[in-house]
Parts: sequence; structure tokens; C-alpha cells
Amino acid sequence: MPARPSVLYVTDLAYPARGRRYCDEDILLTSRLRTDFDIALCHPLDATALMDRFDAVVVRNSGPVLHYQKEYDAFRAQATAHGTRVYNPLTGRGDMAGKQYLLDLTAAGYPVIPTVDRPQDLGRLPDTGLYAVKPKAGADSIGLTFLPHDRLAGLDYGDILVQPRIDFRYEVSFYYVDDTFQYALHAPDPERRWVLQPYEPTGADLDFARRFIDWNTLDHGIQRVDACRTQDGDLLLVELEDLNPYLSLDHVDDRTRDTFVAAMTASLHRFLAAGPGA
Repeated sequence: MPARPSVLYVTDLAYPARGRRYCDEDILLTSRLRTDFDIALCHPLDATALMDRFDAVVVRNSGPVLHYQKEYDAFRAQATAHGTRVYNPLTGRGDMAGKQYLLDLTAAGYPVIPTVDRPQDLGRLPDTGLYAVKPKAGADSIGLTFLPHDRLAGLDYGDILVQPRIDFRYEVSFYYVDDTFQYALHAPDPERRWVLQPYEPTGADLDFARRFIDWNTLDHGIQRVDACRTQDGDLLLVELEDLNPYLSLDHVDDRTRDTFVAAMTASLHRFLAAGPGA
């Protein structure tokens, strides 16, 4: 029997995500990927000790790394030093690298929620009743607060971002494997982010999402482009998730789920065939 590629699948099955069950999604995915790969699951805190024994490491629903930043930094350092194949590759420019991309995209004129990180730049933000203040290393809305304009000048800048609070109609997410669109989901109720329904994107919607996929320049991997629809009908980027995006596969039909699994399987084969420098 020929040897099959071995994959270390990194997930925190017990992470208490609001409105999501990481364990269900990763049990589904690993049960399907096992057709093509020899798979072992591990907690993110165990990945550094185990990863050299496998052909590739797949980072999936591992939870916000800010809960184990030191260990995650060690994982990245060892993977880079040893040439370990990590999927998604560690070259992502989105959330994988922190929130700097929101500042870069704002400065470059991309359709993103305007973002600043210095008090002298507050004047670049549109006037609104409240402003979102979030840590640069934040995730899952951890540390997010809303403040009026008169309280922004006194904040301790350096590790925070400030954005206008957007009065949006709904949020919508676009899911990609490599550079290929798979499906979209939206949350019709702005107060219930993870109560999702299938969404049929327009050509303009896909053009919007594709701009950020192209900007990120990841040749392999899974990405989620999160956006909000403003009252004027425009889309603005909320987040470019390229580290461990939750996929909400329980909200798509069987055919869409099968297509996604097939695309991920093919992507992993291409990634392994590309060699350690991929």
C-alpha cells in the first residue's frame, strides 16, 4: 500500500465560540479529508511538539491566538526554521499578521471601514455617534468598546485601532479556497452575527471580495472575506480572515459542502506537491 500524505490538523475542539461549534465543523472536515490523507488532530498548544512528524500542518479552528500568543509565536518560528508546510501558509497579510492591514487598506483607498491608530488621524474618520475601539491583536470582539468622539483623544494609542461605528444593513461573508470562490453567507440581523443564511452574490459583490483575495497574494489556503452592507448599499470590508476562518459549513446545503471539501482536498494536494517553499 503506497504511503499517503500525513496531516497534523490543529483545532481547539473545546473552544467556547459564541454561536459556533468548532468541534462539529472539524469532525466533519477531518472525516472527509481522511479519504485522501492520514490525519491526526491536536490542540494548538501541542502543535509545535508534534508538527515535524507530518508532511503538513493544517491550522483550522484553533481559536484566537491572543490566548496563547507566546506559544503561537514559537510555532511560527519553528515552522519557518524547519521549512514545515503550514496550511494556510504563514505569509498571509490579513488577520494572520494582525490588524495592520486595515490601516494599509484604508491608506490605499480600498473599500474598508476607515481605520486609524493615531490621535492626529482622528479627523480622517467620518462623523458618527460612536466609534469602535479595538486592540490591534484582537479577535472575536475581545476588547472591543464603543466610545463617543470626545473620549477618543484621551485614549492610550499604540496598540489600538479606531473606526466609526457603521450603521449597516447586514453582514456578509465570502469563502474562498485558494483563489476560487466557494459560497457566501449573510447575517440578516445585525445583532445576531452567527445566525446565517445562504447568500447569492452579485457580480459586483464578487468583484469586491476578489480585490482582497488578490491583495493578500496567498497561493494556497482558505480565506473568508467579511463585509458589511451600508445603508447606502455599498460593501465595506470588516475583516480579512486568513489564519483560521470558521466556515459555517452547517449553514450550506449538501452539494455546496461537498464542493468545498473537494476543493480543500485538491488544494492540499497541490500544496503538498508544490514543496516546502510553497
